[in-house]
Amino acid sequence: MQPNSLLDAILDEAGISHAGLAAHVNRAGRARGLSLRYEHTAVARWLKGQRPRGQVPDLICEVLAARLHRQVTLDDIGLGVPGGPSVPHTGSLCGFVERATALWRSDQQRRPHILGAPAVTGTPAVMPVWEWENPPEDVDVSRGGRHRVTPGDLDMLRAARTHYEQMYRKAGGVATRARIVGFLNAEAAPLLRGRYTDATGRQLHRATGGLVAVAGICAYDSDAHGLAQRYFHQALRLAKASGDRGLGAYVIALLVNQSLYTREYRQAVAFAEAALRAAGTDITPALASDLYAMQAKAYAHLGDGGSALSRIRRAERAAERIRRGTEPDETGYVQPGLVNVQVAEALLSLGELAAAGEHAAAAVDNPTHDRGRVHRLAMLSTVELRRGNADKAVAIAVQMAEQARGMESQRLRDRLREVREHLVRSGCAGTAEAAELIDGALRVPL
Repeated sequence: MQPNSLLDAILDEAGISHAGLAAHVNRAGRARGLSLRYEHTAVARWLKGQRPRGQVPDLICEVLAARLHRQVTLDDIGLGVPGGPSVPHTGSLCGFVERATALWRSDQQRRPHILGAPAVTGTPAVMPVWEWENPPEDVDVSRGGRHRVTPGDLDMLRAARTHYEQMYRKAGGVATRARIVGFLNAEAAPLLRGRYTDATGRQLHRATGGLVAVAGICAYDSDAHGLAQRYFHQALRLAKASGDRGLGAYVIALLVNQSLYTREYRQAVAFAEAALRAAGTDITPALASDLYAMQAKAYAHLGDGGSALSRIRRAERAAERIRRGTEPDETGYVQPGLVNVQVAEALLSLGELAAAGEHAAAAVDNPTHDRGRVHRLAMLSTVELRRGNADKAVAIAVQMAEQARGMESQRLRDRLREVREHLVRSGCAGTAEAAELIDGALRVPL
């Protein structure tokens, strides 16, 4: 049995305790001539995944519908017919919101079936991208909840996205994730269920989509890849509801990055192409440069040097058009030197060591946030080692290990381990100091 996170979430929304639900179900049953004697312990079993018998699932829907002043279906409470067809929720924004907020609640409660879920592949991985790109669009995203969403609420969501993104860059996703998930549950979920016009709703879904994307980044950085993918898919659905194609393209860039990590290189190429195609003129130079650079990395891993070099040229041309102050907040990660480090990785895969070295050095020469600097130093150390410059590689690795202090990130740990392995395998003099520093950083558990 798996915990019923949907029922858990909707009880929270309705403000009904376990004992309260049991009493309401008993009362509704008496109206149908049934003699029911449920207590809070029965509700606890339902939340753990046990399916109530007979007419009880329908009674639960009836009780919750009266409380929430809207229709509640068996699918909404996680009690649809097992194995039977369920209502498609990609088209129903209200249904999507309930499922999204249920996931946030389960994540905050650290439910094992959520945290340990693997990333989906094949059609389930592709469909959210296809649905974002293709009709139908959301004609009206207004909602008639109890509390009115104000401009101040929207400002709070935008400020929170910036706050948690900066926290992630400084401290890592492991440290940041619990904070942003707690915020989604406490602040964003009630707003999505609130009262707003279509125009306000578009802004609300956009602001929430940006936050959910950062939650996905933190999950990815924590090695929870299935959870990260679900957050990215949620952010994509929110982007569609907002009508902001640029936001959707940004979210797809996050999926492209995850595809590269999981070695789904053809999927990475296809996703990036979908973002570039569907966003059209809404795509900014910064985002376009990153998408082209990631495509170059994917093609390089596939051994297609011609396509990789073509994408490198496109990435460089797009990067030349970046104008600070004209980009949305989400693309702030595309800082000077990012395209260089992406291109360096692609060129390294193609065996173009001299060109890779030039790009890696240029990336390090550009200032960036703490997290980005660790990645850039790791790339430069790797390239210098491959070029036979062991002393340089060791010195750079020492800088990298010291820069990574205090960050809680599984992805940065991957980079540290990778550099350490390359140094030790080379057998060069001076590697012991760098390896010891890296071991010290890795010794502290996350």
